[in-house]
Amino acid sequence: MAAKKPSIREVAAYAGVSTATVSNVFSGRKPVNDELRKSVLAAAEHLGYRIDRAASQLRSGRTRIIAVLVPDLTDTFFATIVSRLETQAFQEGYDVIVASSHDDPSVESSRLKALLSWRPAGLIAVPCSSSIPAELIEIEKTLPMVLVDRVASEGAIADTVTIDNREAGEVAASHLLEHGHRDIVIAVSDLDFPPIFERAEGAASLIAERTGVRPVTLKLGSNMEMGAKTFSDWMERNAPPGAVIALTNVTTLSVLSALAEHRIAIPDKTSIVAFDDYAWMAARNTGLTAIRQPVDRIAETAWKRLELRMDKGTEAAVEPSVLKASLVVRDSVRDLGSRKPDPVGGDAEAGALAGERVLAASGQGQDIH
Repeated sequence: MAAKKPSIREVAAYAGVSTATVSNVFSGRKPVNDELRKSVLAAAEHLGYRIDRAASQLRSGRTRIIAVLVPDLTDTFFATIVSRLETQAFQEGYDVIVASSHDDPSVESSRLKALLSWRPAGLIAVPCSSSIPAELIEIEKTLPMVLVDRVASEGAIADTVTIDNREAGEVAASHLLEHGHRDIVIAVSDLDFPPIFERAEGAASLIAERTGVRPVTLKLGSNMEMGAKTFSDWMERNAPPGAVIALTNVTTLSVLSALAEHRIAIPDKTSIVAFDDYAWMAARNTGLTAIRQPVDRIAETAWKRLELRMDKGTEAAVEPSVLKASLVVRDSVRDLGSRKPDPVGGDAEAGALAGERVLAASGQGQDIH
């Protein structure tokens, strides 16, 4: 005979609270202080109580589900954002459903339709291209949503959360210029993405301003092996560059692979500044200097904006949130004769690894021509 399922009354009695408090913890209709919420959740876990989400939704006519769409769950950057969002949502009584577009617009369309069929209370999405998916345009006035990372603030249909990509590119370029580098190549994946274009333009414009020569920009694509071949072929026709700014994780791997194939030592022959400060970048014999995105703050800001939209509605004007990246200095940039660095300010991410210097991005962006 199957064991009797515990009731909400039993959870309330075990936790020493009212049934209304238990209901509010699981439904999120009214705020519950953190101590009581933890007590209720512990009681529910001990008794094996599980809320029937489907029945609850039918009774209330609304859902406590947040949909999250990202381009690639194998990418540490996107996986970390999902993890942080899940934590934030759980604390507020929401469940999270996640889908990946695999960087394919047709898959993105299919995954969005599947996510929306759950009738989520809100959506946080990282589009796989610079175009806003048609499915989102159709529901922009009815579903609270926030767009993250691969979006342009201008003309956005929803609140956006990005970093100041142009400034991040400038900081990477400035670091190389301050260490005497002038022969600099910029390695990008695809300039059709607004964040990548802005990073590249920020770096290229500053280098041109300081040296009088606009640097070479190489498009390596989103496949690491193909990118490595493209960079390797370029070096067959040209002398290896004195320095490289690699503007994504994949382009960083492509550049490293090509340099290794040609037995070019870092930083003795070629210096490198990477983007997206992954753990492996510090675990090398020569740690990579890298631009670090504030992943925790991106997720936190996206959640706060979504909460506000769910509470206040979708009619208010869209609002962009632009955060600062920081520079983590390791050993991959050779000093060819240091120049006095420009002033650096802002709020660097806390928790740099031992032996690192973390410099916040600073300076004003310039118009793109």
